[in-house]
Amino acid sequence: MQIIEIISDEENKRIDLFLTGKLQNYSRTYIKKLIDEQLVSVSDKPVKVNYKLKAGEKIVVRIPDAKILDIEPENIDISVMYEDDDIIVVNKAKGMVVHPAAGNYTGTLVNALMYHNKGSLSDINGIIRPGIVHRIDKDTSGVLVIAKNNKAHEKLSEIFKTHDIERVYMAVVDGIISEETGRIEAPIGRHTVDRKKMSVNVNHGRNATTHFRVIERFRDSTFIEVTLETGRTHQIRVHMAYINHPVIGDEVYGKKRKDLEFRGQALHAKLLGFKHPTTGEYVEFDSPLPEYFEKLLEYLRAIK
Repeated sequence: MQIIEIISDEENKRIDLFLTGKLQNYSRTYIKKLIDEQLVSVSDKPVKVNYKLKAGEKIVVRIPDAKILDIEPENIDISVMYEDDDIIVVNKAKGMVVHPAAGNYTGTLVNALMYHNKGSLSDINGIIRPGIVHRIDKDTSGVLVIAKNNKAHEKLSEIFKTHDIERVYMAVVDGIISEETGRIEAPIGRHTVDRKKMSVNVNHGRNATTHFRVIERFRDSTFIEVTLETGRTHQIRVHMAYINHPVIGDEVYGKKRKDLEFRGQALHAKLLGFKHPTTGEYVEFDSPLPEYFEKLLEYLRAIK
């Protein structure tokens, strides 16, 4: 437990910014988490992150004991595209879950990274998601960046939050899209009935914008390139289903194609570009279409 007394020249500062400066061993994200969990009090009362300080007040910060990470490292082969002291970029395989959750505590990308990096991962997201800044779905393949320390994690999180990032996906969707390009702007939030799903939710959704460009048309499907302005959960899958062109193989938001021997959605995170969290230099990583995706395209071309 730490007790800090406010002096006059520290008045009117936001408590989260003030504590980040005082407790330099802890990140701002971690400080905000402590405040949200009511582990920070002012004059014996919990406060919000935007609380403005007053002279003479005493802040009490209760920092919980570190939890022992009970997620086991596993020697699982992963495709590393790039690695330095701050980040690791991987080409995630289709079918691999990104981080442990109920029903998936082994065989995940996190289990593999813990083995590969020997514990050198950021811990901002807790014991279940070390290093994980962003995610792609289990059955989506492609590029992911992982933070190896908290400073890199915070910088990358800010980049994703401000959308100062280049993200390009490739997808095959049901039906023929007649337009050459399109823009979908529709808020996304939790489904009102099925809470495991997302949906276009005008009343409670968050702003979401998706752009697409047609690459090739087949007999009853379309190959597209997709770029994101925002990064909502299941954004591409929800938006394409919203315009009646669900991603092929997506049984959650679309339908099962009985004519295709294909499991999981035809969605690949092809390109990820951003400013390096330490050097500030723009870096870009491009993942070629995986074999499963190429085979699907070959089949669709054959039945034109």
